[in-house]
Amino acid sequence: MVTNNKTILIADDDESLRRIIEYNLSNKGYRIFLADDGEEALNIFKSEDVDIVITDIKMEKVDGLELLEEIKRLKSNALVIMITAHGSIETAVRAMKLGAYDYITKPFDRDELQIMVEKALSLQSLMSENIRLRQELADRFSLDNIIGASSKMKRIYDMVARVAKSDSTVLLQGESGTGKELIARAIHFNSSRAKKPFITINCSAIPENLMESELFGHVKGAFTGAVKDKAGKFEAADGGTIFLDEIGDIRKDLQVKLLRVLQEKSIDKVGSTQDINVDVRVIAATNILLETAIEEGKFREDLFYRISVIPILLPPLRERKDDIPLLVQHFMAKHGGKDCKILPEVLDVLNHYDWPGNVRELENIIERAIVLKKEDNVISPEDVPDHIKRKQSSSQMSLEIPDEGLKLEEVEKALIINALNKAGQNQTRAAELLNISRQTLIYRMQKYDIK
Repeated sequence: MVTNNKTILIADDDESLRRIIEYNLSNKGYRIFLADDGEEALNIFKSEDVDIVITDIKMEKVDGLELLEEIKRLKSNALVIMITAHGSIETAVRAMKLGAYDYITKPFDRDELQIMVEKALSLQSLMSENIRLRQELADRFSLDNIIGASSKMKRIYDMVARVAKSDSTVLLQGESGTGKELIARAIHFNSSRAKKPFITINCSAIPENLMESELFGHVKGAFTGAVKDKAGKFEAADGGTIFLDEIGDIRKDLQVKLLRVLQEKSIDKVGSTQDINVDVRVIAATNILLETAIEEGKFREDLFYRISVIPILLPPLRERKDDIPLLVQHFMAKHGGKDCKILPEVLDVLNHYDWPGNVRELENIIERAIVLKKEDNVISPEDVPDHIKRKQSSSQMSLEIPDEGLKLEEVEKALIINALNKAGQNQTRAAELLNISRQTLIYRMQKYDIK
């Protein structure tokens, strides 16, 4: 006997058939409710927690189709199995269109009905799991879970909340590790598209010869190895959102096709001449300056303006160090260190580091400290990697601040100019002198209009 508490409502005006179904299913461990007409069945459905409804189509007062419509109105994901006679197949098909799970034709044997019920319950379990996972995702990527209280992050929260309400294309710009994918997911899961797919594609991780097929799909025989039709990422994301990470790495000929998709909302599969309409919101991201790529002829200017309808610049961690304590607390809980005490000296060390790997690097450091800590439930400076502590000691440089004060931006600009001069205008070497990436240096040069 099945050991479960699943409930089945049987509605049929044929008492003998009703009792036979009850006997067969109750022997499998199901709890059974019985109704001899649609009206009684509807009352039971409203008052009891019913997993599956099995109903005859022809009944007095409220027939099976009316019962089905009302049940689906009350609970859209309810599972209803229709019982029909041989001469009522057209009616059964109509029932399927109204949302019935399946139908079974009289006469039927008990095994046939039991198998149908088991399949329906398996589907119900999958549906419940799907809803649970979607809710977990929605909770995980809610705006409340984007960590930070600095003024820069508050502006990001406000922007994301407003952007999520629209379908406009978004361009996320920022260094690696600043949380571009997290923001993209937050936009999606706080939008009207939240129940539809969120598809991610890393444009720098896919070989150039496969990129077109990955984005738009292909038909059988389109090229060597195309043994069957394949749906691309845009087709898979229909109704939802596609996140094009590192969009600056897409080759020029595909940029033209991507521009067409954004403008016309349709795709062409490789090897096909038939257009396929798609309803997809595009969120793109890059850690390089696309304006520089445009000047170098590597990125199309028209595509840039098309994807940057709403640009969002994510600040590096070194520009939002006020958020480090909050982030540390979050990562401690995430990686099993909720009960650990972190000494104030550790936060002091972390605050003196520039974090070239940004939030991702900070998370890795915290996880490492939790795993390798020398003292139970305490994280001390000894648990912090040496290169971070060395950065703290080397940062204690002498800098005289005038009585009238100074502007931090001017100091940063002067340091960049000095580094470039020292490096003979070699950007790579200047970036090494400043302990930042070349992309970050280029971004700063553009910010301060340093030629």
